[in-house]
Amino acid sequence: MLTAKRLFDIPYIQLKSFPLENMFVSKINNEWKGVSTKNFIEHSKRISKGLIALGVQPGDNVGIVSGTRYEWNVMDIAIQQIGAISVPFYPNISESDYEYIFNDSEIEVCVIENQELANKISEIRNKTPKLKHIFSIENTSSLEHWSKLEELGKEINNDEIEKRKEKVKNEDLATIIYTSGTTGNPKGVMLSHNNILSNVNACQDRIPASKGSKVLSFLPVCHIYERMLHYLYMSIGCSIHFAESMDTIGDNIREVQPEVFTAVPRLIEKVYDKIMAKGDELTGIKRSLFFWAVSVGEKYDPVHRSALYNIKLAIARKLIFKKWQEALGGHVKAIASGSAALQPRLARIFLAADIPILEGYGLTETSPVVSVNSFKEGIRIGTVGTVIKNVQVKIADDGEILVKGPNVMIGYYKQPEKTAEVIKDGWFHTGDIGEFVEGVFLKITDRKKEIFKTSGGKYITPQAMENRFKESRFIEQIMVIGEGQKFPAAFIVPSFEFIKEWAKRKDMDMSDQSNEDIIKNEKVLLRIEKEITKINQEYGQWEQIKKFELIPHEWSIEGGEFTPTLKLKRKFILNKYKDLYDKIYQ
Repeated sequence: MLTAKRLFDIPYIQLKSFPLENMFVSKINNEWKGVSTKNFIEHSKRISKGLIALGVQPGDNVGIVSGTRYEWNVMDIAIQQIGAISVPFYPNISESDYEYIFNDSEIEVCVIENQELANKISEIRNKTPKLKHIFSIENTSSLEHWSKLEELGKEINNDEIEKRKEKVKNEDLATIIYTSGTTGNPKGVMLSHNNILSNVNACQDRIPASKGSKVLSFLPVCHIYERMLHYLYMSIGCSIHFAESMDTIGDNIREVQPEVFTAVPRLIEKVYDKIMAKGDELTGIKRSLFFWAVSVGEKYDPVHRSALYNIKLAIARKLIFKKWQEALGGHVKAIASGSAALQPRLARIFLAADIPILEGYGLTETSPVVSVNSFKEGIRIGTVGTVIKNVQVKIADDGEILVKGPNVMIGYYKQPEKTAEVIKDGWFHTGDIGEFVEGVFLKITDRKKEIFKTSGGKYITPQAMENRFKESRFIEQIMVIGEGQKFPAAFIVPSFEFIKEWAKRKDMDMSDQSNEDIIKNEKVLLRIEKEITKINQEYGQWEQIKKFELIPHEWSIEGGEFTPTLKLKRKFILNKYKDLYDKIYQ
């Protein structure tokens, strides 16, 4: 089989080796419609010609501001194959981040998705003097449609694209991805064709998909995680289906019946909560069987299982878990999970339900995968699997995970001093703390910057604690606080939906109550305190949550509490709830 040397080679190899009728599939007017490999390549060429006609030169940065859709991939390949650099944006970042990235990357040409984004960018247009041309994928009242690029390129010959393709080398810069970070301005991560291709090649045998497999895509393709998987799917001949929106994922999964899709722990938690809510609605023996099956799932171990346990598991799968599989289309071989830590309890239950979640680990700076659980290398719950081919990992004396390999970035754009801070003697310093289990399975214990000391000098690892407390059905979100204080405490967003269901069973109707009223309810406070007290027993005296305050609204990217990759913006949250912090520690 032919080997890709540049990312844009992948669709051409697909065309030559195994052309697909449904390379990309989107739902248009309630009907799933596919685009063939041949038509995708032709479309990308027409856009490439338009960019050339606009004056885009090799090495120029071109922006893409869009959600996950077919057109994003067209733009990506169109930019790359003329030697330009794609700069993807998260659609939901702040105006100040838009302004910073446009100016830092000196983008002159950008394609955006819709009117909402057109309005957002128009607010900072006078502050981005280099930005000359903006086109929109969807029809807007203020911008030219991106089909204008095809018109502009009609006079450009295909030979011009071929000449430019030939000059692009494997080690050349392919993309600049600005990481949101939890503080300060975003940093532009420079990734070469080789960086990302090394990851594509190393991960192919970790994903249980093959030529003709249907996969569903809905995570942001501007993030290197989903984007790398798109290249991987293309390279093995999968048919990539795009979900309509985050709200329709459940329906789309049932319609497409994918073998593989990617998810973040937050989404898996939501799926689990919905399943459990259905279980709560059952009565009698059906309810008993449901929760018996869940209890069986909670004890699942991929390595050590007794004969008696396997009998119970077979019964649970036949009576209960089979319905879970059907709700996910009935054909799912694996869900690839990344971006944040997954609750081990959820990993156990879904594995028991024969819906394997393959948890992995990586960063934008590592293109992104460093390690991942897989059927081939084995699955260990609570770990992020074994290290992928051609990548080395070592644990520093202070516990920090260091990575070396062809997947490690070129560096931070225009920031050599920041690059030097994280790449030392060829080793990338991840900022994550970890250890090896059984010698080969990597386990992440926390973020180096997030570990803090109490005034008594005791270390607290908040991320691991937060993941454990979130296993309570009463707790939706939590942030452990207390740096420099006498004891740890927490801000907690209750699971309001579950609390209303719980209250109903206790003959306390809260269906019409506001969140603000619910967090003041004495019985709710006492019930959450009971959960905290129970889980606290698993920790040393110095680690236990001594006080907590309830928050009436769920944290979100839009609210500023999360980065686009769903990491807590701890300083932002501390500032936002300073009055509650003072109340705890006054």
